[in-house]
Formats: sequence, structure tokens, C-alpha cells
Amino acid sequence: MKLLKWITIGSVLLIGIYAIAVFIVPDKIEEAENSTLALPPYTVSEEAQSLYNSLDFIGDLHCDALLWSRDLTKKSDVGHVDFPRMQEANMALQAFTIVTKSPTGQNFSKNSGESFDNITMLSIVQGRPISNWFNLVDRAVYQSRKLHKQASMFNDKFIVVKSKSDFELLLSKRKKDKQIVGGFLGIEGAHCLEGDIKNLDRLYEEGVRMLGPMHFFDNELGGSAHGESDEGLTEFGKQVIKRMNQLGIIIDISHASPQLVDDILEISTYPILTSHTGVKGTMDNARNLSNNHIISIAEGGGLIGVAYFKGAVSVPIIPGIVEAMKYIKAIVGVQYIALGSDYDGSIKAPFDITGLPLLVEEMIKQGFSKFEIEAIMGGNMKRFMLKNLR
Repeated sequence: MKLLKWITIGSVLLIGIYAIAVFIVPDKIEEAENSTLALPPYTVSEEAQSLYNSLDFIGDLHCDALLWSRDLTKKSDVGHVDFPRMQEANMALQAFTIVTKSPTGQNFSKNSGESFDNITMLSIVQGRPISNWFNLVDRAVYQSRKLHKQASMFNDKFIVVKSKSDFELLLSKRKKDKQIVGGFLGIEGAHCLEGDIKNLDRLYEEGVRMLGPMHFFDNELGGSAHGESDEGLTEFGKQVIKRMNQLGIIIDISHASPQLVDDILEISTYPILTSHTGVKGTMDNARNLSNNHIISIAEGGGLIGVAYFKGAVSVPIIPGIVEAMKYIKAIVGVQYIALGSDYDGSIKAPFDITGLPLLVEEMIKQGFSKFEIEAIMGGNMKRFMLKNLR
């Protein structure tokens, strides 16, 4: 009986310690991972603010906010994006991208999928369902449902975009009420399919409309730009790309090996994009796009989302973002450039989403016209979504 008593006491203590950890630790982790170099409020010139206020549509192709435990319906001083800050920034459409695995020590050069997975421990300390602890597709489903659930809690002011008609509804409603904002679901790395193409259909049913075959390591579809093989699409990878075309899931080639990008460009019958990247012309590393891939994406009617972190772009970060945009413009034109922040993706961002006027100010300084700024800040993304959503 004494042993049973001590087991019970020990179990209660462990449960108590775990509960306290779930309450405290996740915010501390995110505070460390998703920092901001300059905190709000932000001040810009009257010219930049006036131009920013005149923008009809602002959109961003990459944000990992669903990975964290924050309630996105509440304004926070942690991280970079939530629904109220989207409203404050007049952000019409934000891509919410799902992260399901991240190797310890991840880097731009070489990573193994066999390395310890950071998201496993994060799922545990966040108190997520046990199914999330060990199953990648369940992690993706959980984050998908989180966006739908929190959208339903936001007083009819948030639209989850799953179709062209949803997007047109968002545009229509925003003509009367700019406080209405929208988001669509993407996934960063098809390793969450766990080698079963049926899981692609399952995630489509959960609302996923964009998927990047790769993240920081190779998987069943082929090689990552930061993996060990440098290979192109496997046979399974080709099946997945063809099925994505059939379903209307947008292909995001961020993190893909050069050969994988070439293979996707060869077999995809729809335009592709890269949701968060830089260019080798301003920052030469495995993470960024070559001139040939910039041209190929543009020729196919795609988009290039420029990211906001050191390594994707040069420092200082804000001039570096615009420098990358100027480089793309010089090669293929301004109509293929979009915002691809990588907000809440374990980066040191130059500003949170409410600081986007700072980017407009830098674009003015570097000689972009009002028409070009309108296109980059969201016009190009709006056109792409109208053309490619079904």
C-alpha cells in the first residue's frame, strides 16, 4: 500500500509539473525563437504612410504562426502575426504554413531527417494531443483545424480561403469592411504525407491549398536544398506533384534542391511559386534562387515571395529585402514579386506585420514607383490567386 501511495503522489507531482510547463514554457520558447529587431509602434514618412494606406490589397505568402500555442484571435506582443495585427496592418490575405518537423541544428547546408526533431518536443511542452507527439500527418491536421477553429471565433471577421469563390467573397466583403481579413493553408515539407499519397487528399479535405515538397531535409519525394542527396523527384514525388495539379494545390518550391525544382517545372501543368526566399544574385547560398530558376518560375506565370531574414537577404534586412526585389525586377519584371516574410518561422524579423509601412518607405527610397509597390505588396498575389485557385 505504501508503494501505491508513493506512486500516486509521484504521478500527481509529475502531472502538476507538466501542467506548469505547458502553461509557462511555450511562450518562453516562442519569445526566444520569433524575435523582432525593432518593436512597434513604427514611424515612417508621410509619403510612405499615405501610399501604404492607399493600398487596396496586401498579401503575404508565408507565416508559421500555427506552430505556436498563441491564440491568434488575440493581439499579442509575442511573435509577428495574429488576426488583430493583420487588421491593424490592413493585411488582406496571409498564408498560414504548417511546420511538422524540424531537425536539431538545422542549417542551410546539410541536414538529416534522422536528426532529433524539435517539433516533437515542442508538441509535448505545448500540451498538444498525444497523436501530435509522434504522427506527422496528425500534426498537420491539428494545425489546419486550429486555423478553422480560431477563424470561427473571430466574430465573422476572418475567412479561410479554400477556393476561388472564397477568395472572391473576401475581396467583396473587404470593399465594405477592411476589418475582414483572410488566410489560406500551406504546408512546409511533404514528409508529413508519410509516404502515402492518400494523406495528400486527406490534407486537401482539411483545407490545405499550398504545399512545399521539401523543408530542411530529404524525404520520400526527393532532395532538399539543405539535405544530403541533392536528388530530384522520386517516382513517389512525381505522383504527388501530378495529384497536386489534379486537386489544385499550389506547388511551393521553397527549400527544394535545384534538380527537384527542374523536375517540378518539367512536369507541373500549373504555375509554381516560392513562398519565402532570397536570390543568389544578392545572397549566394543553397537557400536562394538562381537566375535560371527566377526566369523559369516567371515564364510559367509563377510568383517569388521574398523573405525577411538574414541569409535569405543581405543586412541591414530592410534594404536587403528591397535589394532582392530590385534584382528580380531587373531579370524578369516586377509582376512576379510578392511578400514572403517567413513570419513566426523562428526568425529575427526586422518588424512585425504592423511594420510593413517601413518596407514601403524603403521601396520608395530605392526607386520603386507607386504602381510597382502596389503590385509587390499584394497586387501580384491577388492576380495569382484569382487565376490559380479553383
